[in-house]
Amino acid sequence: MIRFCVRLVQRWLPEPFIFAILLTFVAAVVAMPLCHQTPLEVVEHWGGGVWNLLAFAMQMALVLVCGSTLAAAPIVKRAIAAIARLPQSAPAAIALVTVVSALACWLNWGFGLIVGVVLAKAIARQRRDVDYRLLIASAYSGFVVWHAGLSGSIPLTMATPGEALAMATDGALTDPVPLTQTILDWHNLVTVLLMTVSITVANTLMHPKQGILTIDPALLGDDDTGAAAASSPATTPAGRLEQSRLLSWLVALMLVAYLVIHLGLRGAGLDLGGVIMIFLALGLVLHSTPVDYVHAFGKATSGAAGIILQFPFYAGIMGIVTGIGVSGISLGGVMAEACIRISTPVTYPLLTFVCAAVLNLFVPSGGGHWAVQAPVMFTAGANLGVQPGLTGMAIAWGDAWTNLIQPFWALPALAIARLDAKDIMGYCLIDLLVTGVIICAGLLVWAI
Repeated sequence: MIRFCVRLVQRWLPEPFIFAILLTFVAAVVAMPLCHQTPLEVVEHWGGGVWNLLAFAMQMALVLVCGSTLAAAPIVKRAIAAIARLPQSAPAAIALVTVVSALACWLNWGFGLIVGVVLAKAIARQRRDVDYRLLIASAYSGFVVWHAGLSGSIPLTMATPGEALAMATDGALTDPVPLTQTILDWHNLVTVLLMTVSITVANTLMHPKQGILTIDPALLGDDDTGAAAASSPATTPAGRLEQSRLLSWLVALMLVAYLVIHLGLRGAGLDLGGVIMIFLALGLVLHSTPVDYVHAFGKATSGAAGIILQFPFYAGIMGIVTGIGVSGISLGGVMAEACIRISTPVTYPLLTFVCAAVLNLFVPSGGGHWAVQAPVMFTAGANLGVQPGLTGMAIAWGDAWTNLIQPFWALPALAIARLDAKDIMGYCLIDLLVTGVIICAGLLVWAI
């Protein structure tokens, strides 16, 4: 089964950019007959959406580059290397990476997306008996729990009071839904625990006994990222500024002060921007000088190429899926209505999950799911007597689940690992099957 899935993906999964182009054409071809839209309308929806993810694309590029630059700091490299020496066998290494990734992603998805793969690369430097593809797949597999964690965008949005909540749900939700009914509900916590255990066991059992892929240590980034580049001599005013640790500390202090005000005094949550600020502040402090940080940062930026190229195409796909033409319906709305028509109070959360999982292949964004499904699903759920917290988490789990086979979110991890999507998605496909059973069972128990 494992070999079949790996070979299937390696044979049929194209480069992520080609995958995004194919999804664009699939969405366009399906939207025209189902939504009674003309080719011109579809093209307009696509073009109108292309630039809608620019801010998010910049954030994703920065979380990748700043995280990689932080990991390149000498003291961080030594600390990660020490942790990487803990596993005494290849299966233990796989298990460690999986657990660390899942826990970090549950705490904050941006943090977890980088931490897991950085640890995986460090382990690959230490151990030559662990399969590198599976190691990176294990680091990415922990991402499946992110939307059931503390940074889940849908449950956090549901818990935020204000008129925006009622408007987004078409009046179905007028009062905020507390986190104790979503993320911190015992049904969700048990599901997260079972998911973490299941992917840890599955990843460990998938480690091959032969045919292990190792990688050239030169490709693992275990080289000097700092002082090799030329800089002005410290005897000149410019050189002294470039070598001044005081400047790094002052900027880091400003970043920390803002985070204290934003998180502590304002009571805001830690979002992706906050994670980037933490990476940036720590990186500036832990690199020897400002110019060393600049050199390490520049070296890390090459990994962001896939994000910069592909995110506009996914934004265009979102435009097609959410676009409403003269007919008054959107492709996302059609999918949601199809699930509602065959639902009962017990099966509704499960079908909502399936709808969100399919939609996630075309709209791999929690915010995108909220915009498409919130106006329809919460109204239908209320009519069926389904708790709004359960409806919201069904959408959240569907959004997170198919990320295992959607290269969109894997781009930062693949850039750091220097692998292609087809190298890891075969293993992730196995994790998809295992975790799908657990999520469905959890939602059915919650509904009953």
